[in-house]
Amino acid sequence: MIGRLRGILVSKQPPWLLVEVGGVGYELEAPMSTIYDLPGLGKEVILLTHYAQKEDSVALYGFLQEAERALFRNLQKVSGIGAKIALAVLSGVSTNDFARLVHAGDVVALTKIPGIGKKTAERIVVELRDRVDGMAVSLPGATAAGAPPDAAGEATVALQQLGYKPAEVTRLVQKVATDGDSAETIIRKALRAALGS
Repeated sequence: MIGRLRGILVSKQPPWLLVEVGGVGYELEAPMSTIYDLPGLGKEVILLTHYAQKEDSVALYGFLQEAERALFRNLQKVSGIGAKIALAVLSGVSTNDFARLVHAGDVVALTKIPGIGKKTAERIVVELRDRVDGMAVSLPGATAAGAPPDAAGEATVALQQLGYKPAEVTRLVQKVATDGDSAETIIRKALRAALGS
């Protein structure tokens, strides 16, 4: 299976990426934790991947850090969690913070992530408490240079694809967006605001 890709980053429209490797374009879904730290378009990128095949579809997921991929895989072992919710978890909280929440048994904070209800959060705490040890690594913050004029719109679409309701997304984006912010910066601030609210 495909475990790693090294190529040129052609497109970045959260949560989707397009990486060209040897003339072939690979479309991947990635969590915001990976998207924050990607190089600019046209630059080389190395992504760890997770290949998923279902009866009616095939999907490829990309991660910059092994800790992210490991957490993505472990989350899907919990009953009721699929790839979409696993991506939402990685997009909403760092691997370090996730490990801290699981060890602390903080069900309330976990339920603030889209798609995770109280019962799922409780299952996560019980089933992943032993697996998150050694998984957490510090993820460097990213600063984006040059924000596109439609950064707020791009951020809005990305947040909705992560499972947030349109009204909530609009409120969050209006609350956190400032002039000159890139879409990634707006998304990061909105996710922090959602978890903190």
